[in-house]
Amino acid sequence: MGSVGIPPAARRELTVHDLYVGIGSNLGDRQANILAALQRLRARAQILVVSAFYESEAAGGAQGPAYLNVAAALRTELDAQAFVSFARDVELAVGRARGTRRLEARPIDLDLLVFDGQIVQPQLDARPYNAVPLAEIAPQLVDAAANGLVRRRERGLRFDTDRQSEEPEVRLSLSRAGVSRVRRVVHLEIDGRPAVYNGEFSMVADLAADRSGVHMSRFAEILEEATLDVLAGANEPARIERLAEAIAREIVQSQRAIRADVRLRARFGLERWTPVSGKRGEETYTLIGIAHADESGTRRIVGVEAEGMTACPCAQAMVREHSMHQLIEAGFTETDARRALDVLPVTTHNQRGRGSILVGVPETQADVIRAEDLVEIVENSMSSETYDLLKRPDEFFVVNKAHHNPKFVEDVVRGILFRALEMYADLGDDTFVFASQINEESIHKHDAFAEGFGLFGELRAELATGLPAEKTDLAAWLGTRPSAVLA
Repeated sequence: MGSVGIPPAARRELTVHDLYVGIGSNLGDRQANILAALQRLRARAQILVVSAFYESEAAGGAQGPAYLNVAAALRTELDAQAFVSFARDVELAVGRARGTRRLEARPIDLDLLVFDGQIVQPQLDARPYNAVPLAEIAPQLVDAAANGLVRRRERGLRFDTDRQSEEPEVRLSLSRAGVSRVRRVVHLEIDGRPAVYNGEFSMVADLAADRSGVHMSRFAEILEEATLDVLAGANEPARIERLAEAIAREIVQSQRAIRADVRLRARFGLERWTPVSGKRGEETYTLIGIAHADESGTRRIVGVEAEGMTACPCAQAMVREHSMHQLIEAGFTETDARRALDVLPVTTHNQRGRGSILVGVPETQADVIRAEDLVEIVENSMSSETYDLLKRPDEFFVVNKAHHNPKFVEDVVRGILFRALEMYADLGDDTFVFASQINEESIHKHDAFAEGFGLFGELRAELATGLPAEKTDLAAWLGTRPSAVLA
């Protein structure tokens, strides 16, 4: 990067600065590298606009394959020198090696082009790979156009043949066609903390009777484009449900679908301490974002999945009854036997439980829903939370707690719903909640399962009256089909 050359006094007077940067890559997954750099820039800057991708051969003696470049407009409180230092940290974080020589190929290159209206990149006009993307988003600053050397990247080769759009032999419409288990590294903010996560997508659209198929390869492009759209949204963190919503909206538009459904699952970690020894660790959970889009608009929902354990109340009751008879036969009075069994944890069989909660709120209240709070709701509804690392005193604590707090799978689901109502008591009756629990049985060959759902207003009415109420399910709330969101 070139020297900035802005007087220190001028920098001190400004508290918020507008700037333009050029970002390029010619090693590895170039598009993913640029997206990663944009995500990391958000830690200290607001992204206002991002240009299209432009491709050019390495020029001026530079080495390696063709470059992919974008320009981006940012707003930051950093002065020019502080931003340059921050940009270098971003380069290192994305994968650029320290000491990379000027003309060497590199996974990422980040140049400060314009700072508070002043062009600071030396010989910008002689660098078309920077000038052309910049001219797209700031034509008032530079006059440059794509040409044979710098070309706007097309989505792919163009062919007249479009087999997917032709009529099929059997003219029947399909409810779901798309891709599942698409794995991508995604950059998200969870509870205000940006980080990198391994995400798994499922993306489906309906298919009309007169079309042979959807464009499967197009789904991968939609992922990248939707990520850029979310990045460019002013003052909007890249929350998982917003990313899913952007993808669903783009599927409807690009695939000419009546409706589309997207589910994104991403593993994330939370700092935890063991209950007795106080050992610090990081427990892993799953963040879930689901969105539905159709011609009337979009709906989305966010949630988590967490593991814990349950102790079976039924087996415990039978063991307690049998123990009571044995104690009485051994000479204990019924009162003393009962007191002993009340104090001591009664044995039973255990299950590893996997619980989930999904919450749907209006956009204006989206930031109220925090992943860490949802994890606590799920874990606290089971007999006990579990940990990856446990010392012997911690093992005793978990087992003792679970056996003093036996739960059926149905109890866990009811607990999740009730705790959601308590934690978000200030949210309106139109708030939606879904809860489920799967227990992996230890003495049976099957698993136990339960789920519950409804609008807050429906659940509050049922609690107040004690009368069963018709409840809104997940598919109805999203406006989709059950198989599309629960698969």
